[in-house]
Amino acid sequence: MAKNKFNDGPGPSQRQLRVGELIRRALSDVLARGDIHDPDLNRLSITVGEVRTSADLKVATAYVLPLGGIGQDEVVGLLARNKGELRHLIGKKLSLKYAPDLRFRLDTTFDQMDEARRLFSQDDVQRDLDE
Repeated sequence: MAKNKFNDGPGPSQRQLRVGELIRRALSDVLARGDIHDPDLNRLSITVGEVRTSADLKVATAYVLPLGGIGQDEVVGLLARNKGELRHLIGKKLSLKYAPDLRFRLDTTFDQMDEARRLFSQDDVQRDLDE
């Protein structure tokens, strides 16, 4: 399998990508419906941007961001506090042999896109692009 330029190992397999997307959809659905028994978590609107799974599919890392970016500091803690219940609900929704251990990280994709836009809008970059 070919190595990609972003890390030392091979990229994710088709199965990892497919299972990651299934978990992302199930997690988004559970969070949107407020199925968790934690009122602190249910009051937040959380976007699940991506879920990456380990090669053995036993660990799933969800990249999340609260709507509007408000409460970023507490959202990962709240999700981690409720990961057992989330794992159980996702396991019921999906027909996987094992429900993966869930981990949560802040999704910085939007910040990276804003920084790229800022860089491209600089006068010296625009001048170089026009040439």
